[in-house]
Amino acid sequence: MPDKIQNYDAIVIGSGQGGNPLARQLAERGERVALIESDHLGGTCINTGCTPTKAMVASAQVAHYARNAERWGVRANGVGVDLPAIVRRKNEIVADFRSGWQKKFESNSNITLYRERARFIGPKRVQAGNDVMEGNRVFIDTGSTPAIPPIEGLDSSSYLTNASILDLEELPAHLIVLGGGYVGLEFGQMFRRFGSEVTVVQSGPHILPKEDEDVTDELQRCLEDEGIRFLLHALATKVRGGDGQVEVSVDSPSGSRSVRGSHLLVATGRTPQTKDLDLEKAGVETDSKGFIKVNERLETTAPDIWAIGDVKGGPAFTHISYNDFQIIYGNLYEGKRLSTATRIVPYAVFTDPTLGRIGLTEKAARAQGRKLKIGKTPMSSVSRAIERSETGGFLKLVVDAATDMVLGASMLAVEGGELVQIIGALMLAGKPYTLLKGAIYIHPTLAEGFFGLMESVKPVD
Repeated sequence: MPDKIQNYDAIVIGSGQGGNPLARQLAERGERVALIESDHLGGTCINTGCTPTKAMVASAQVAHYARNAERWGVRANGVGVDLPAIVRRKNEIVADFRSGWQKKFESNSNITLYRERARFIGPKRVQAGNDVMEGNRVFIDTGSTPAIPPIEGLDSSSYLTNASILDLEELPAHLIVLGGGYVGLEFGQMFRRFGSEVTVVQSGPHILPKEDEDVTDELQRCLEDEGIRFLLHALATKVRGGDGQVEVSVDSPSGSRSVRGSHLLVATGRTPQTKDLDLEKAGVETDSKGFIKVNERLETTAPDIWAIGDVKGGPAFTHISYNDFQIIYGNLYEGKRLSTATRIVPYAVFTDPTLGRIGLTEKAARAQGRKLKIGKTPMSSVSRAIERSETGGFLKLVVDAATDMVLGASMLAVEGGELVQIIGALMLAGKPYTLLKGAIYIHPTLAEGFFGLMESVKPVD
């Protein structure tokens, strides 16, 4: 047993985008807070997720514009990509974000930062290195890590993950991507625009399997136009690697084949970082995949312990982690009765065109037996998209036929992640789609596409 147990008002395990603002807010209230982080401050978002990937996506976008400059009547010769310089730029942005949190914590004497791995040794009692602490409340924000599938030979090959590929300074001649989800598609297009050949191996019949098939088919067409190859219904069964080469054997309904490349990116999902927390000693239960079980208020099966972000399952987005913080703080300190059950979740897949999404897909709404109205308009009919020569994709609206309330939307368009938030505001306000039908939109903007979208809404069988 330790000589001394440190007592805190709150213990926050993990410095992700929910844990960090929670720790800071509690400290500003005058509470004594222990923040435990064994790695870099900022969690997945700042270090291996949103911030670094979108910084590199921006570089890839510039390379794409320069390489295709003739489309806009501009001459650009000798376009090349300096991957080490791109990585340096990304690292500078990441370091700036990290140091921002470091300064915030150092300036608050109510926060004690422990740079160790944490594990429970009892209810609300946590050990970090040689230090043992007990908190009146404990918040778990340990996030997730890449899920590595049990494919023969994969462990002995030099595969990449979403984290390790960010530091690659040699451009892959041919990048094979296992997984046609958000991560796989964003990195696939990024490296294609840097100059790599790219093949995406997807086990199902469509990329982004949770989305509507008309949306994913159009996005796949746009990506194929840039030279990305897709192998669908292709199950990876074996990997061989060595001497700068990788070979992936795949089975499909049409037979077996092999794909050869220079690098392999594994982007087949995420798994929660709960295995070494010894949660059972705190009375915290997990599901069969290791995600922490919580109720709609984010309380775990143990009293006075909450879970934030990816570690509890559900939508794995940074803004969800931050909203978890808002729910917990609002309920505990502001007398609110917030719940995850009623929140409307927007998100985006940062390909080009970007897929901005909110609410139900058409297929999810049909599965609920709803009578629907559907609206759909191509970006090729939107003036601003035509003027920008970026007409890939379409706008899609899913409406409840009985009430005219918006159930969901898919904005597959240049800046689709921005456009979908207009629909999000409408849904938050609880207003029917017809409110936007009579709106005035600035000409020429991408949002002007809502004219055609709202007019296209019609009942469907």
